[in-house]
Amino acid sequence: MTGKLFTLGIILLVLNSCASRDKMRYYKGIEDAAYADSISYNPVIKQDDLLSIIVSSPSVEATANFNVASYGVGTTGTAGPVSGKNEEQPTYLSYLVDNQGYIEFPVLGPLKVGGLTRSATLLMIKTKLKDYIKDPFVTLRILNYKVSVQGEVMSPGTFPINSERITLPEALTMAGDLTIYGRRDNILIIRENEGKKTYNYVDITNADFINSPFYYLTQNDMVYVEPNKVRMNASAVGPNITVVLSAVSLLILTYSIFSRR
Repeated sequence: MTGKLFTLGIILLVLNSCASRDKMRYYKGIEDAAYADSISYNPVIKQDDLLSIIVSSPSVEATANFNVASYGVGTTGTAGPVSGKNEEQPTYLSYLVDNQGYIEFPVLGPLKVGGLTRSATLLMIKTKLKDYIKDPFVTLRILNYKVSVQGEVMSPGTFPINSERITLPEALTMAGDLTIYGRRDNILIIRENEGKKTYNYVDITNADFINSPFYYLTQNDMVYVEPNKVRMNASAVGPNITVVLSAVSLLILTYSIFSRR
C-alpha cells in the first residue's frame, strides 16, 4: 500500500513539475513572431508631462528669447555665468502640459501638444519658429518619463526612463524579474490614454506579444504581476506549504526504502 502511495505521489509531483516549467517559459513561438513586422514606437505627449524644449540655430542671439534659463551660484560665489571662471551651466525652463494639453512657450504663446507624438510636436514647433529663426533646431525630452512595476517581482517600484523608450521585458528586468510565484500569462498593464484609464493583459510566455501595442510601454504605465495559485493558496494555509509537502514526500520516500529491507 505504501509503495502504491509513493508511486502515486511521485507521478503527481512529476506532472506538476512539468506543468510548472511550461508555464514559466518565456517567448514560446519566437521563431514565428520574430518575422512579424516590427512595431515602431513614437511617444505621445500627455497631460502632466514635463517637457524640456531647447531651441538652437547658427545664430545664438536669435534663439535667446526662446530659451528661458536660470543660473546657479558659480564657484566664484557670483550668481550668473562668469567668463573663464568655471561658470555654472544654465538650467533651462521646463514646460508642464496642462489638463487641456497646452504649454506656454516663449514668444510663440500657447501650444497644443497633448495627444501629439514627439516627432509631430517637434515639427509643429520648428514650423512656427521659421517665422523668427532661420534653420531652427529643436530638442525635446519628456523629463518625468517613468513606469511602475508591482506585484510578484523581486524589486517592485517606480523607475525613471531616460531614453523615452522601454519595453515590457525591460521594465520587468529593472524590477528584478518575476518571482517563481508570478503569473507570466496574465500581466496587467494599466495605461492612461487621452485622460482615460485603459487596461490590457499580456502573456509573455507567448512570443506574439512582442508585436502588440503593449510591448513598448508609455510614460506612467502601471505594470502589475498577478500571483499564481501556489502563492494565493499559500497565503491561506501558510507560506511554507511547499516546504512541508517536500518534507512529507521525503519522509514517504525514506519509509518506502527502509520498509522494503
